[in-house]
Amino acid sequence: MGENTDVATIHLSNTNQSVSLPLLHGTLGPAVIDIRKLYGELGVFTYDPGYGATASCESKITYIDGDEGVLLYRGYPIEQLAEHSTFLEVAYLLLNGELPSRAEYEEFERGVMRHTMLHEQLRSFFNGFRRDAHPMAVLCGVVGALSAFYHDSPDINNPEHRRISAFRLIAKVPTIAAWAYKYSIGQPFMYPRNDLSFAENFLYMMYAVPPEPYHVNPVLARAMDRIFILHADHEQNASTSTVRLAGSTGANPFACIAAGIASLWGPAHGGANEAVLKMLEEIGHVDRIPEFLAKVKDKNSNVRLMGFGHRVYKNYDPRAKIMQRTCHEVLNELGIKDDPLLDLAVELERIALNDDYFISRKLYPNVDFYSGIILRAMGFPVSMFTALFAVARTVGWVSQWKEMMEDPAQRIGRPRQLYIGAPRRDYVPLSARS
Repeated sequence: MGENTDVATIHLSNTNQSVSLPLLHGTLGPAVIDIRKLYGELGVFTYDPGYGATASCESKITYIDGDEGVLLYRGYPIEQLAEHSTFLEVAYLLLNGELPSRAEYEEFERGVMRHTMLHEQLRSFFNGFRRDAHPMAVLCGVVGALSAFYHDSPDINNPEHRRISAFRLIAKVPTIAAWAYKYSIGQPFMYPRNDLSFAENFLYMMYAVPPEPYHVNPVLARAMDRIFILHADHEQNASTSTVRLAGSTGANPFACIAAGIASLWGPAHGGANEAVLKMLEEIGHVDRIPEFLAKVKDKNSNVRLMGFGHRVYKNYDPRAKIMQRTCHEVLNELGIKDDPLLDLAVELERIALNDDYFISRKLYPNVDFYSGIILRAMGFPVSMFTALFAVARTVGWVSQWKEMMEDPAQRIGRPRQLYIGAPRRDYVPLSARS
């Protein structure tokens, strides 16, 4: 953080009071006004629903420039990491701040892969869910239950205990997610294999069955790894803020990540790629695209074009460019040429990218548009889309939680409010009320 040489002055006309507040400068991005002394000096709070103009913390992990379409993990452009790195190397980077040496990477990989198995008693947890339970419901429940099984590292103020908890969460959430899918279709659980990479192991647990060998397609494994990289972290979004808020109370990391999973489940957050597929199903056929887009452009219509545009990115989502290329790689590898829904998606992409209405409004396809198409092509049911997001984002959540726990300025989260309810009034006995 830079020198506090600049200040912002706030003047209240009704009381003729003023206060000068320092401007804090980060490495990148706009300056922020430090309002921590505002209430003490003037007796007023700020009002910012959704926290769109409020920085809740300092962080060195992820930087986004929505106007320019930039996403950096620890300073590294997402395009470079997605092209050249692996998910576990990115996980190390997010957790530790630097790319690992070969020895550090091998040690980290062993640390993660040796925690991929679940305690055998956790198998019985799955039987408590209905067969048609949403995988996110299973993830919330089982991840939260992990805190009941690991009493050897309960001290969140102990760096070694935090490291072990990070390994366990990064390693076990994929197993829980894959088992949730297996449970839903009535197939036996497949135990993780440490001879496979992170992405290969996940695909193996998803699709292998005991009677026959399963060979992981390298193109699909690379696509899966890339999807994990692109979704690993995204600054202070709703689920990350949830993890930090829960963590600020001193809650154990398993409970914090379970809270993040619950937040991610919302259709406005992690469920966006699921919404894309539902939209495509509603359109139904390429011949109906013009009719659908006409409704999207109609101001009196409530029809939305899902998977296009982004709250943060006012330019092209940098992750979407990578995902677009990955999408075509997967479709070519699988030889998919007669899937009506995928044909519809490709045509919708083509039309939207050449339509002045969407171009002028910068409504470009985002990462959710392409990831939904890829996951469908790879055989994932729509209900698993958000669970896959959680598998990837666990790394970001744990990194953010770890950073918060190591921040000496960390304090329990306690947002203020603008109260608009009834003023003080006296209780009236029931017998006296009309």
